[in-house]
Amino acid sequence: MKAAYDEIADWYEHEFLPQGDPLGLQRVLRDLLGEGRGPCLEIGCGTGVHAALVRELGWTPAGVDLSAGMLRHARGRLPAVRGDAGRLPVRDARLPAVIAMMTHTDMPRYPAVLREVARVLRPGGMFVHVGVHPCFCGGFADRTDPEEVLIRPGYLDGHWTKKSWTDRGVRDKVGASHWPVQDLLHAFLEAGLVLERFAETGGSVPVVLAIRARKPQP
Repeated sequence: MKAAYDEIADWYEHEFLPQGDPLGLQRVLRDLLGEGRGPCLEIGCGTGVHAALVRELGWTPAGVDLSAGMLRHARGRLPAVRGDAGRLPVRDARLPAVIAMMTHTDMPRYPAVLREVARVLRPGGMFVHVGVHPCFCGGFADRTDPEEVLIRPGYLDGHWTKKSWTDRGVRDKVGASHWPVQDLLHAFLEAGLVLERFAETGGSVPVVLAIRARKPQP
């Protein structure tokens, strides 16, 4: 299976990532994941840029991603395998922590991914989702003005699109699946995960919605 990111992996590593962390992803990951021990699986790990922080917090990072091109750049950052997030190569109830960093819009079957997350987590294990904000990011949102967002019809449609307000980002290149906030939160609940904490980052109009959820104890 060819992954969309294979075609842009070099651009992503050498041009997109050097822009830094303007959305505060490292801060919100540090806050929601926190210090811990044991394996922490990143689904859609891409080039593995978050592994250093995961390791700094005491966890042992590992990753899975569909894109062989992105995983080529991940070498040396974390151990990772090529695989489908909807069919994780992990046995039931094995992991204390799973994270997903800005990837849910790349996964048209994200509810199935959340069910896989719940399957591989130990009871009491946590899942940290950091993703684009459903309300203010998508083909319906024009973010040309950094101080405000123009919202056009389409938020509730729930669709895949390559439409983007900028040609310097990822979405105009690989597209995105949009999940309205109600559908996103319901998918967590239907997977059996307990919502625990939330965060928004990205300036006066949020770009990121982050969620910490937990697999309940029996």
